[in-house]
This record gives sequence, structure tokens and C-alpha cells, in this order.
Amino acid sequence: MELRQLKIFQVVAKECNFTRAAELLGYAQSNVTAQIRLLENELGTKLFERLGKRVHLTQEGEKLLSYAQQILNLSLEAKEALSTSKVPQGTITIGVAESLCVFRLPKLFIEYCKRYPQVKLILKLGTSSDFHRWLRDNTVDIAFFLDAKIEAPDLEVVAFFPEPMAIVGNTEHRLVPRGCIEPRDFQDECVILTECGCSYRVALEKILDEAGIQLHATLELGSVEAIKQFAAGGMGIALLPKAVVETELQQHKIADLHWVGPEFSMYTQVIYKKDKWLSPTLLSLLNLIKEYLASPEEDAALTDKTG
Repeated sequence: MELRQLKIFQVVAKECNFTRAAELLGYAQSNVTAQIRLLENELGTKLFERLGKRVHLTQEGEKLLSYAQQILNLSLEAKEALSTSKVPQGTITIGVAESLCVFRLPKLFIEYCKRYPQVKLILKLGTSSDFHRWLRDNTVDIAFFLDAKIEAPDLEVVAFFPEPMAIVGNTEHRLVPRGCIEPRDFQDECVILTECGCSYRVALEKILDEAGIQLHATLELGSVEAIKQFAAGGMGIALLPKAVVETELQQHKIADLHWVGPEFSMYTQVIYKKDKWLSPTLLSLLNLIKEYLASPEEDAALTDKTG
């Protein structure tokens, strides 16, 4: 099993297409096909199901993909560890909550790429449960959580601060004149939820469960932007980080229904594994994170730096 074969396998798995993978890798398609066949022969199993022009991972292929990502990440880490260059270069793989990508991190990553153009950033969107697993199996180097306070003996917290949440809905929602919303008001509402495993969805469901409230109408969406649009259009009410809806609130496109129930206690947290080797490249990102996310005023601070 060669690193080149694992890289080819990884790209084919991502693209679900041999031709596209070959184009991205700069190989002939016949070479890509041959390398995958050699890998399958060596492992004694089929890694892909071929359905027309597209391919899909088999169950065994899914298992190998996890190991391939770890092996390739460790290979890159080893190269960095043995490099004599102190200039940040290489690749950093980052686990990111989708909502943080929307409002908290774009300026951070733009600034990092300006300072360190030789570094490639790979962002993997996921939930808190994904990040715990990815950090421990070395699939990601670092993760940006939006969650309740995380305390784990094998994880190191780089940055930590509260993230206010809001229940929002259409500006003509029946609860707007009332001025507040509490758990019992969810009983007859359509609730627009984020994907399963999302930390603040879990927090909301726990609060409603403890209040004896069962949701009868829900809509599940994987996009924060889509949730905002559906809520603004009157499809239902939603729980989102307040910073995500700040612009819409100011423009009166959406209404804050003013939650008066138990606190959600969500925090933005940047975490890596304690035994992770901190290369100059990863240290450069950690230092910028500490500089940028030292307080909730980071947007203004970075704007001052970048003009």
C-alpha cells in the first residue's frame, strides 16, 4: 500500500468519478483505475461500487477512507517535522461548525492566507460529535466548536468565549407583540432545526424535553442561511447564534422573539489534541487565533489591523 495509492483513493472517493479524479491529480484515467485495482487486490476487497459514470464507496471503502486520511495527514506532519524551514508551509485541516463559518471565521482565514500564502487550509464542516472523533483520529489538526463548555483531559482549548443565542421568526409572528417566548410556546409551532448532532439543537431539544414539550411540526435544514430565509418567510421559528442574524435583525427582515427560558450557554471554542505536534505552520494559526479570538470584539480588532 503506497501513499500515492491512498491519495488517489482519497480523491476518487471525494469526486465519485474516476475521470474527474484523474484530471485533478494530473494522471491518465487508466493509471487511476489501475492504482485503485491494485489497492483492491492488495486488500482483498472492493472499495467502490461502480454505477454508470459515478462510483460510490463500499462499506469497506468507507473504513479505508478514515485510515487513508489519518495516514496522509501523518505523512504531511512528518515532512513538516523534518523540514529545516521555519516558514509556515504545507496544509492545515480544520474542523469547523457551519454557523461559525458564516459569521465568525471568514476574516480570520482571509487574514491568515494573506500572512502565510504558502499554507493550504482545508475546512471540514461538521458537528461537535464529528470534531471529537476527527481530533482523536488525527483527521483534523484543530477544530472550531460552537458548543457547551467542553472539558476533556486529552483536548486543549485555545480560545473560549460566550456566544449569545436567539429564537427568531417572521416579523409578523404572533409572538412579536407579546415580547417574549418560553418553552411552552413551542408546543404549536413549526420549528426549523439544524442537522442532528448540532450542539445548539441538542441544547434546545433538552430544554423542551425537560419542560415536557413535544414538537409536532419540524423542518430540518443543514444550512444556516437557508434556516434564516425560511424563518423570515414565516415557515417557522428557529434557534440560531445571535451574531448570525444580526444583519437581518437590524434590517427588520427577521424578528428576535426574546427567549425567556433557561440559558443555552453556548461558547465558541478552538480546540486541538494535547499530544498533537505543533508544527511552525500550526503554531502560526494558533497564534493568530489567540490574537483574533481573544475576545468577542475580534471583528473590530481585525478590521483595524487589515484596514
